[in-house]
Amino acid sequence: MMRPKLGIIAGGGELPGEIIKHCQATGRDFFVVALTDQATPSDLIDVPHEWVRLGAAGKAIKLLRSHAVEELVLAGSVNRPSLSALRPDLWTAKFFARTGAAGLGDDGLLSALIAALQKQEGFKVVGSDDLLPNLIAPEGTLGQVTPSADDHHDITVGIPAAQGLGVRDIGQAVVVRENHVIGQEDDQGTDVLISTITPLPDGERSGVLVKTAKPQQERRADLPTIGPETVEGVYAAGLAGIALEAGSALILDRAKVIERADHYGIFVIGVKPENIRD
Repeated sequence: MMRPKLGIIAGGGELPGEIIKHCQATGRDFFVVALTDQATPSDLIDVPHEWVRLGAAGKAIKLLRSHAVEELVLAGSVNRPSLSALRPDLWTAKFFARTGAAGLGDDGLLSALIAALQKQEGFKVVGSDDLLPNLIAPEGTLGQVTPSADDHHDITVGIPAAQGLGVRDIGQAVVVRENHVIGQEDDQGTDVLISTITPLPDGERSGVLVKTAKPQQERRADLPTIGPETVEGVYAAGLAGIALEAGSALILDRAKVIERADHYGIFVIGVKPENIRD
């Protein structure tokens, strides 16, 4: 049975394009609300869409209703502006006043937004992993490069550190080198975190990017994600590899991720936090 028309709230990165391709390949009817200065214009060529600024949620909802959308997916990264720069419309202002969402972290804000879209507006919000389950990171090593004993020690340190960051709704990723956390993700995202890491002077690869879901994660938005560009950044930072929470992280363009990781001698591994032991 054909699923109902899908509305794609498109932010940045590769995920919105992947969902669009999936809809086109399966014949599913869809409409894109492209967030201004966030979504990628090249993803929207010959695609039914409208551009909406981030603070104009009321306009987005009217567009979705006018296009007979029943299900929604929130896909892609969003650079969160200040409240003054957001210029909230009436719907958005009422949402902030009712929920206090302006003072919440990303996960709290997204959870409140999803609740409003479902309970107040009547949409069904689904997760990217519901649409594209093949993107979910499996347990075990992907590709030909495996972590060393030192890398496993760094992962053991990184998993609880990343989860602790998530509990505080700050970020999802840390970088660990020689058993020490040397970088933590904030609202600027993983790419910025990686860019702050300085390679070792002797050219040795050491350290791991560790990404986990927040323990209280709203799974229908903002699951931890990597793609080929993440591998490029990890290589430039002199790190040895990437560890992801198996079952709760997304890998975009998995074939290219593995190909680039193998080429650079970088490992990519999915781990279950409950299986990590000191």
